Amino acid sequence: MADALTGITGITEITDAAELRALLGEPSARDAAKERRALHEHDRAFIAASPLCLVATSAADGTCDVSPKGDPAGFTHILDDTRIVLPERPGNRRADGFHNILTNPHIGLIYLVPGRGDTLRVNGRARLLSDAPFFDAMAVKGHRPRLAVLVEIEAVFYHCSKAFLRSALWKPETWDPEAAPSRALISKALERKDEPLAVLEEYYGPSYGGDLYGS
Repeated sequence: MADALTGITGITEITDAAELRALLGEPSARDAAKERRALHEHDRAFIAASPLCLVATSAADGTCDVSPKGDPAGFTHILDDTRIVLPERPGNRRADGFHNILTNPHIGLIYLVPGRGDTLRVNGRARLLSDAPFFDAMAVKGHRPRLAVLVEIEAVFYHCSKAFLRSALWKPETWDPEAAPSRALISKALERKDEPLAVLEEYYGPSYGGDLYGS
């Protein structure tokens, strides 16, 4: 593999933990000790209020994947203080993260609540389930999941709001959906090159996602 820094001048790379700590300093005792191994009642409430979770996995060879998982708030099923379950819904069937879990069970989750700057991190080990009694509790609009990820919690803690404050993510006056190419244009250029743009614009138009829970 070619060195990613080839041809770029004036760069100083950090190559060990001592250099990193010298640059960033040490975390406070409070921050260093904030990880917990089980859910608090406040964590349960945060998860119940969250309609979106970012799921990070990596394969045995180190290749990574981060996938958004979204549903009505409370979509994550809490089994107990050390186990939670995320249902899978119909998608593109690539299943990158699921393949990763089969070779490396380590998983990282970040739960978001709209309008909140703080986020909840859950790290643990994942298992793929094709059925369980609690699948019924995760049905949405009559659709029971065919697959779910059970996470055995190893660490849980909160991230502060600074990233969201810097990005102004939740401030509507900063939103500009047209700043990036439309989904139809992206699809035409990269994925569905043989289809007319007008067809793609209709496909990704107001009716897109009309059957979010069908197979």
